[in-house]
This record gives sequence, structure tokens and C-alpha cells, in this order.
Amino acid sequence: MRTLVTGANGFVGRVLTERLVAEGHSVVAACGADCSQLSDIPDIDAINLELTNPDSVRQACVESYDAVVHLAGISSGTEARRNPQIAWNINATGTALLTESISSCRDANGSDPTVLIVSTAEVYGAGDGTPRRETDLVSPASTYAASKLAAETAALAVYRRTGLKVVIARAFPHSGAGQDDRFVLPAFASRVFKAKAAGETRVPVGNLNVVRECMHVGDVVAAYLCLIESGRPGEVYNVASGRGISLLELFDLVKGRARYDCEPEVDSGLMRAGDIDHLVGDSKKIERETGWRSVTSIEEVIAEVVGAEAQGAQLD
Repeated sequence: MRTLVTGANGFVGRVLTERLVAEGHSVVAACGADCSQLSDIPDIDAINLELTNPDSVRQACVESYDAVVHLAGISSGTEARRNPQIAWNINATGTALLTESISSCRDANGSDPTVLIVSTAEVYGAGDGTPRRETDLVSPASTYAASKLAAETAALAVYRRTGLKVVIARAFPHSGAGQDDRFVLPAFASRVFKAKAAGETRVPVGNLNVVRECMHVGDVVAAYLCLIESGRPGEVYNVASGRGISLLELFDLVKGRARYDCEPEVDSGLMRAGDIDHLVGDSKKIERETGWRSVTSIEEVIAEVVGAEAQGAQLD
């Protein structure tokens, strides 16, 4: 299988690229300005892709692919809020350009790829505390979520008009070694180890009352591969475990794993307006249609992230 992975130099993109190569697939790894982070992965073709540049997007799409996994975009809610124009241009307009280009290139290169658009569970917005289903109404409450929902809409419009095999994956929160500290689990681990090094007993945190999933990135990548193979065009799938944890409990598990007795201290600068109180997904649809399920426990994910942070702290 020849696969184009956009955002291949990102956290999830790198894991996916390594998995595809390990399984013997041909990979075209598309990055932004710098593909050097992928230089240690053998047997890939690395190309530059600027999602806001129509010529760059079309050039990436002229080849024949069996599948496209679209991961590139603004993935941080904080970054999207600070730069809403960039978030909309990259997430929404960039996805529209990509899917239109893939569709228009099909006749020329003789391909008919499955195009997996990776979206976010945050498109659901506030709920009633029950696991979110694909049939639930969407009500995004952030720039990031709104721009990702627009990306879904643009891609599905191309599917309806041209028959391009678009599949949407709404990913619930996931982590693993290598994720940067803009995201909650590595942020907790980083702050706890910094407090430990400084002998401080208070660690700054945001809202600890919210409930989130905490899947392993490897499980999520496995879901994407299953959706490439078995996902139905035009359909939306939750990539979810159905297991939620409060951020207070997550913090306690992190400090326990780090073996450091400290207490969280709310920092107003880390509070996020419009936080979703409960974001856990119903995974029945993807399990039923592809056989995939999340198998890594939250404790295992925490152990991996904290272990990586501990190793980094020792190296520093």
C-alpha cells in the first residue's frame, strides 16, 4: 500500500509513519518546512507540504496513492485561540484544498485512494456526561474545534460531489512518549519533575475537574489503519476507549509514578474558557465495523510518559 501521510513529522504522524514502514508499506511523508526530524526513518519519501499554498498541495497530490492520512494542521487549542486566522486557513481551507486536489488528480494518476481526515472529539462541545456518539449533535466551543469541524464539512462535501472515499476519524485524547507539553499528560509530568528538581511542593495546573480519555498513541494509530482498510466512505467514526479519568486523578497518578509528594495549585493562566466538562467517546461503531479497540490502560500510558520525562530530566 502506498500512503501519503500529511503532518508526518508530528507526534502521531511519526508513529504512524514508523508503523507503516515496519509493516512493509510505501510511505510519502509530507511535512511543513522541516522534514529533517524524519531522517532516521528508512525507506520513506519525504516531501514539503504547505497546506495554505494551492501549488504545494497539488504537487503533493499528483502521485498515485492507495490511502491518504491527513494529520497536518494546528492541533493545539491554545495555539488556535492565539492565531485564529492561521488555524482556519490551515485546518479548514487546507483540508478543502487537499481533498479537492486529490479528487481532481484521480483521473490523471489512475488512483482511487481512501482519504482519512483526522478530526477531534472536541467538535461535540459540551455534553451531558455520557459517552459521545457519532449521531450526537456537534457544537464546537473553541476556534480549534470549529476549524476542525469545518475541515470535516469540506472533505465530506468533496465526497458527496465527486465520490472521493473520505472517512472521518474523531480522535479522543491520547498521549505517549514524545508528545510535547502543550498537552495535559506530558505537561503534568514536566511540571512535577521541575518541582521535584527545585524542591517545590506546589505544581501549577488548570481545571482539574474535567474528565478526559487518555488513550495510547499506538492504539490510535492502529485505529487509523483499520479505518483505511474498513472504514465506510462518508462516515464518521469515534476513535475512543470509552474510559474517562478526571484530571485531578490523572495528576495524582502522575505524581505517584514520579515518586514525588506535591500538590496541584490552580493557575488562572492555565484555565481555558469553554472547557468541556466531560469528553469520553462511545467506540461501538468502530469496534463493530473494523474490529479495533483500545487495549492500552491509562496506567500504562502514564507510565510511558512519566518514564520518558524522568529520562529527559536525568539527561538535563
